[in-house]
Amino acid sequence: MGSLAMTQRFKLVFFVPTSHIEQCKAAVFKAGAGKYPGPGNYTECCWTAMGTGQFRPGQGANPHTGEIGRLEKIEEARVETLVVGEDVVRGAVDALKKAHPFEEPAYEVFRIENY
Repeated sequence: MGSLAMTQRFKLVFFVPTSHIEQCKAAVFKAGAGKYPGPGNYTECCWTAMGTGQFRPGQGANPHTGEIGRLEKIEEARVETLVVGEDVVRGAVDALKKAHPFEEPAYEVFRIENY
């Protein structure tokens, strides 16, 4: 097997208010996310879809948007990007947390199987 087949791949999915889409994408790309392995040397690869996020900040929260106890609905983007290597995905998540306006950004990391 070649080194690309041996390197673990992940998909990072995160949700972000429309006002901070580019800031968050730039942060995860700078950390190494969005690079597609192969001869094309593609970078900053992602998929973005718009939707409505909702949350109700609880007692003790310090919400960027909304008020404690009040249901909030805002336009957000779902961004998905490929990340190659466990160290890179950890760095991308750290960069996302620093760039994201929410105190608790919603994100998911999925391990991708290579066939």
